[in-house]
Amino acid sequence: MVLATDAAMLALVLAAMTVACRLLRFSRADEIAIVFCGSKKSMASGIPMANILVPDAGDALVVLPLMLFHQPQLFTCAALARRYAARGLGAERPRAAIEPRPDAPRVPA
Repeated sequence: MVLATDAAMLALVLAAMTVACRLLRFSRADEIAIVFCGSKKSMASGIPMANILVPDAGDALVVLPLMLFHQPQLFTCAALARRYAARGLGAERPRAAIEPRPDAPRVPA
């Protein structure tokens, strides 16, 4: 049950980050950075938070779901990294709409 929930959460976050990047028309390099950073912070911030939220409970039981989430996260992100590397950065998408075009006239400040 815990592994299925962890896998579903990871898939949801990775998919949400990818879709959001593509809808907002970020470059491929920005998409890669956002996808990888959007699902991280599990062990680094989760263990201190668990110690604060549940100080008297056995640390192993509180941290176990986090540890079970962390391993599939590493393997999944390694597979994604290989996939992104195989596709390369050559097929760049247009930058986000909020950035001015390089040939756009500049407005004096």
